[in-house]
Amino acid sequence: MMIAATHRRHLHRRRTLLALAVLFAISGFLLTLMAGQTFTPIDDVLRVLAGETVPGVSFTVGQLRLPRAVLAIAAGMSFGLGGAAFQTLLRNPLASPDIIGITSGASAAAVFAIVILGLNGTPVSLLAIGVGLLVALLVHGLAAKNGVAGPRLILVGIGVSAMLESMIAYILLRAPAFTLQEAMRWLTGSLNGAKLDQALPLLAALVLFGAPLLTWARDLEVLRLGDETATALGVKVSSTRLLVIVCAVGLIATATAVTGPIAFVAFLAGPIASGIFGKRGSILLPAAIGGALLVLLADFVGQFLLPSRYPVGVVTGALGAPYLISLIIRSNRQGAGS
Repeated sequence: MMIAATHRRHLHRRRTLLALAVLFAISGFLLTLMAGQTFTPIDDVLRVLAGETVPGVSFTVGQLRLPRAVLAIAAGMSFGLGGAAFQTLLRNPLASPDIIGITSGASAAAVFAIVILGLNGTPVSLLAIGVGLLVALLVHGLAAKNGVAGPRLILVGIGVSAMLESMIAYILLRAPAFTLQEAMRWLTGSLNGAKLDQALPLLAALVLFGAPLLTWARDLEVLRLGDETATALGVKVSSTRLLVIVCAVGLIATATAVTGPIAFVAFLAGPIASGIFGKRGSILLPAAIGGALLVLLADFVGQFLLPSRYPVGVVTGALGAPYLISLIIRSNRQGAGS
C-alpha cells in the first residue's frame, strides 16, 4: 500500500514537472519571437503565427525570428534526446556524443565536403550524417569485446575523436580563404541565417529516430541494471543496444549536419534533466525538452545579452566546459575514495 502511494506521488510529481518544462519551453519560444533589436507585442506575434500579415512585424517575426526559434527547438531536442540516450545506455554522464567522437565524425565529414570537395547545403548534411553513423559503428565495434562496456567505449571514442579533430585541424590549415570562413562558421555551431526548410530534416529525424527512442525508454531503464538482469527481464540486450545507438547517432548527426556541432548540449541536457526529475524513471523526454530550452536561451543570450554577438555554440561551450571539468574532478575523487 505504501509502495503504491509512493509510486503515485512520484508519477504526479513527474507529470507536474513535465508540464512545467513544456510551459517553460513554450514561453522561451514566444520570448525569442517577441524580443530582439525591437520588441514585438505578444498579440502581434500570435497574429503572425496564425498566418495574418502584420505590417512591420511579419518579416521580422515570420522570416527572421521564427525560423531561428524553430531550428533551435528542433536541434536542441535532437541533441538532448540523443545525448541522454547514450548516457543512459552506458550508465555514464561522460558518454556524450561530444566526448566519444560522433560529433567529431560529422564535423570532419562536413569540413572535408566544404573545403576539399567544394560542396554546400544538402550534400554536406548527408555526408555528415553518413560519416557520423559510420564513426558510431566503428567505435561500437572497437569497444565490443565480451559486450560493450561503458568505460571502454568512452576511451575508444575519445581516441577516435582525437584523430578526427587532428584531421579537421589539418584540413583547415590547408583551406583557401574563401572556404575557411564557411567551414569555421559551421564548426562553431550557429543558427545564423536559419530558414524554416532547414528544420525539416531535424523534424523528420525526431520522428524517425526520436520516437523509437522514447518507445524504448523502459528497456533503456532496465539496461541500467546490467546486462544479466536485463536479459532475465526479457530485454534483448544486443539488438536493443545497437538500435538505441543507431537512433541516437541519427539524431546527433542530423542536428550536427544542419546547425554544426552546438557544443555540450547533448552533454548537459541529460544531467540537468536528471537533477530536476531525479534518477527514478526515464530522463529521455525531459532531456529533449531541456535541450530545446538550452539552445533557445543560449542563442538569445549570445545575440542580445552580451557585449558582442556570438554564435550559440560559443555560449553553450562556455556553459559546458566548466561542468565537464567539475565532472572529471568528481569522478577522480570518487575513484580515489573507492
